[in-house]
Amino acid sequence: MANWRKHHIRVLAIVDGVAVVWAMSGALVLRFGTKSGMDWIDADERPYLAITLILSAIWWCMLGLWGSRDTTILGYGPEEYKRLISASFWLFGLIATVSYVFQLDTARGYIAIALPAGIISLLMARMLVRSYLRSQRRAGSSSSSILIIGGPHGVEHLTRALRSHPMAGYRPIASYIPGAQFDTSLNVDPDLPILGSDPSAASIIDAIDRSRPDAVALSSGVPLPPRVIRELGWALADMQVKMIMAPALTDVAGPRIHTQPVAGLPLIHVSTPNLGSGQRILKRAFDLAGAIFLVVLLSPILLAVIAIVRFDSPGPVFFTQERVGNRGVHFKMFKFRSMVVDAEARLDALRAQSEGNGVMFKLKADPRITRAGRFLRRYSLDELPQLFNVLNGTMSLVGPRPPLPSEVELYQSHVRRRLMVRPGLTGLWQVSGRSLLSWDDTVRLDLYYVENWSVPGDIAILLKTFRAVLARQGAY
Repeated sequence: MANWRKHHIRVLAIVDGVAVVWAMSGALVLRFGTKSGMDWIDADERPYLAITLILSAIWWCMLGLWGSRDTTILGYGPEEYKRLISASFWLFGLIATVSYVFQLDTARGYIAIALPAGIISLLMARMLVRSYLRSQRRAGSSSSSILIIGGPHGVEHLTRALRSHPMAGYRPIASYIPGAQFDTSLNVDPDLPILGSDPSAASIIDAIDRSRPDAVALSSGVPLPPRVIRELGWALADMQVKMIMAPALTDVAGPRIHTQPVAGLPLIHVSTPNLGSGQRILKRAFDLAGAIFLVVLLSPILLAVIAIVRFDSPGPVFFTQERVGNRGVHFKMFKFRSMVVDAEARLDALRAQSEGNGVMFKLKADPRITRAGRFLRRYSLDELPQLFNVLNGTMSLVGPRPPLPSEVELYQSHVRRRLMVRPGLTGLWQVSGRSLLSWDDTVRLDLYYVENWSVPGDIAILLKTFRAVLARQGAY
């Protein structure tokens, strides 16, 4: 195991221990007050100081048993947080079961404080550790070196994907292209060395031994027979090198993928997208609850923005624009006015200067934007009235960007799948660069969302939106 992995596991073990003890001790003090150790005993002779120490130790162990410190999930994606939350709820579910079976009257206030405090403390601590890890990976360290094996196109695609997401912690160092001609080169990264092309297991193993990667990735369409792949797997196990299979599946989320072993073959099942009526009802309920909460929470900001827009330039406070929503139905989208009143009339004269992605009009130094409008757009405050679109059912909290009718006219047939769900106040495009994205990337992210929607995914996007707004990346 690489030194960075051992170090990171140790750091996580210490951080988890501190967070758990902090939360459990806080619950003890808040429930029973500040007393001496012998006084932390309830009327039924239960020593809650000892119980606190025991539960803290069990909680810490369960975080390890649930794989929340597995280095393959750290620093990227939600799996780390899912395992952490799952281990925590299993622990307190076990406490509730034991208390019921043995008729133990456990202090409910103590448990009610300990569980949320512990989860929040652990999540905040993990976020800080993740931030540190991501800064290291941004600098080129704390990543697993990868040797990629496959055909030229498969190697090229996987290399591009790993290079574009360095925060995932995989760093391609070389490639091996079985059966390729000697002069084969990769268009995407000509600096990636090719270690060989002999399709025999012995030659591939020799290349692995020379490069000493942390893991070997077999890309989609690797031109190797099952016998060679099996021998390669045995050799990698002996060399303590991990083996990664990269199938040709793209833009499919984990919950839709299921593996079933049949006759020694790991068959991958991909379920159909969740677009049924039950899922739509669940999403609508989530939208209503979230929008009502946000309107109440942000009401002082809404009132302040109304005043700013009203006194900054002549014209109405709100701007409405026709957009295309779910199933192609047109609706009026609300925004705070950030441009001069005749902005729409001046649009045609500016189209030739567009800095957008070919379909959407974007212009950084748009002369139609007011002084207050630049501030509102910088922090996406002009979008807040769309919370009322969420309440009236024309939009969702999370979803694809609501397009203009003129943009929809330019859509190819597959792009119209973006209209299968309600457009969103925020979405994957919002947390992935917004105006900096190409049209192809925008479509890919929107279609990924449409086919892989989930409530936890929506929550994750909403949390990332807050960070993206503060960073102001791609906002203009």
